[in-house]
Amino acid sequence: MNQHDVRAQAWAMPLTSPIYPRGPYRFINREFMVISYRTDPALLEAVVPAPLKPAPGGIVKMEFIRMPDSTGFGDYTESGQVIPVTFKGEPGTYSHNMFLNDDAPIAGGREIWGFPKKLAGPSLRVDKDVLVGTLDYGDLRVATGTMGYKHRPFDHAKALAAVAGANYLLKIMPHVDCTPRICELVRYHCQDVTIKGAWEGPAALQLFDHVLAPVARLPVLEVVGAVHILTDLTLGLGEVVHDYLADSAAGKHAK
Repeated sequence: MNQHDVRAQAWAMPLTSPIYPRGPYRFINREFMVISYRTDPALLEAVVPAPLKPAPGGIVKMEFIRMPDSTGFGDYTESGQVIPVTFKGEPGTYSHNMFLNDDAPIAGGREIWGFPKKLAGPSLRVDKDVLVGTLDYGDLRVATGTMGYKHRPFDHAKALAAVAGANYLLKIMPHVDCTPRICELVRYHCQDVTIKGAWEGPAALQLFDHVLAPVARLPVLEVVGAVHILTDLTLGLGEVVHDYLADSAAGKHAK
């Protein structure tokens, strides 16, 4: 394989058998249970990277997501925490922790967008009249969320706005000497969204301490709402909105 061939094929690893195909990535019957809760605003200030700012109110959203049919990534489940933020005064959400049970979307999510994905054991299922989301890391339970199943219709326009809004990620890629080679704030949107169903209802959430799945470091002070959304969507590719290393280089050059 000559150097031109390497450059032409070098878009994902391994070079000759990438773990995921090229996008775009379409999701059919993607199902969300999102439980919003209030935590200590000072804790959010400590984990949200500038120039993002936590939105007022100290809100965190714990998500449990079933993805039974996604092009390239297959059938998997995901759970994590997203934090409402603003960027230059515009609202969005910042992905703080993400856990899922499929290698391909872990690799693709980290390498392409910078999703903070780790391997774990999330689930989302119906237990009689309750929607149940769980997150296990190894043999240990990390989170349990429950929501009354389809108690009340949720406005589809609000559901669309929630799914299609701006999302922010901190993409970090190390150099071979373990210094950061890429450190960027990335923004992406879900596109071509079809809301197939949306509901709201009562919910409860428990988070448990774990050193490598630290969801409980943003403790639940009060559950403020929950939504259940069924949708088709395309995961849009990202754009870099802030380069931390460029800022650092500019500062060194100025000195």
